[in-house]
Amino acid sequence: MTFAAPLVLLALLALPLLAAWYLLEQRNRSAAASAFASPRLQPAVAPNRPGWRRHVPMAIFLLAIAILVVAAARPERTVAVPVERASIALVTDVSGSMLATDVQPNRMIAAKRAARRFVDEVPRTVNLGVISFNNTATVLQSPTRNRSDVLTAIDRLAVSGGTATGEAIATATEMLRNQPGENGRRPPSAIVLISDGTSTNGRDPIEAAAEARRLRIPIYTVAFGTDQGTITVPGRDGVERTERVPPDPTALAQIAEMTGGETFTADSADRLDTVFERLGSQLGTRDEKRQVTAAFAAGGLLLLLAGAGFSLRWFGRPI
Repeated sequence: MTFAAPLVLLALLALPLLAAWYLLEQRNRSAAASAFASPRLQPAVAPNRPGWRRHVPMAIFLLAIAILVVAAARPERTVAVPVERASIALVTDVSGSMLATDVQPNRMIAAKRAARRFVDEVPRTVNLGVISFNNTATVLQSPTRNRSDVLTAIDRLAVSGGTATGEAIATATEMLRNQPGENGRRPPSAIVLISDGTSTNGRDPIEAAAEARRLRIPIYTVAFGTDQGTITVPGRDGVERTERVPPDPTALAQIAEMTGGETFTADSADRLDTVFERLGSQLGTRDEKRQVTAAFAAGGLLLLLAGAGFSLRWFGRPI
């Protein structure tokens, strides 16, 4: 919790002084009663009241003052609110290595399932676009709020070819930079890039990411798969051979860091689901401070009324 006017909290330093004054006043009252009547007559002149009841109204009163001081400092709490008109490009590697079965049933099927969960997590006020990439990058769905169209595009992801990460970033950046905004301002946007290997085709991914950074489009990368992943590929002699296809988390981490995004690794379908759930809720919202002054003020006033009520009932006076 934060405060819009934190200096007001200095008033809380007065509470110990009020408590000390109250204790001193109680002691002086007892001393005055003792001086007024002889010990034999004192029970009749100044009868003892229940010890704990005598202090309850003042304790409630001091607590109420503390809460009202906090209210005057205008407390704020941070809440996540949907980002209006934001656009997110979901960019998925569909190279041949996505057929590796180190992630069951294979990387491509697991990625599709996680992408669908990502769509479910993103607030419906956010536009989603879908891009696939292998030797080239293809826009399967321009940013839209129509979740049915987005899910249809995800279902169309099909495996083939190599890995052109730079082309994918450039295509996503161009798509997002052309999104209509308000008052000439481009809406906030981000790229979620999932890949399971090293870039083998097209332009340099770092150069493509530099343009995204210039446009303030963060890239969130997910390195998918394990070092044990393999696929079967035909050799030049027509004989099939097994080829290792480990992910490249280092390159993806560099892309995320230079653009202000985050990087993740996912070596299982469950881990990928978790990452996409987090990204879905994180990218579709922004933190906003909301004042909760009214709640504190209401609580303080209720305590004041409660203290006065107890005092009236037990002692016949407000405090």
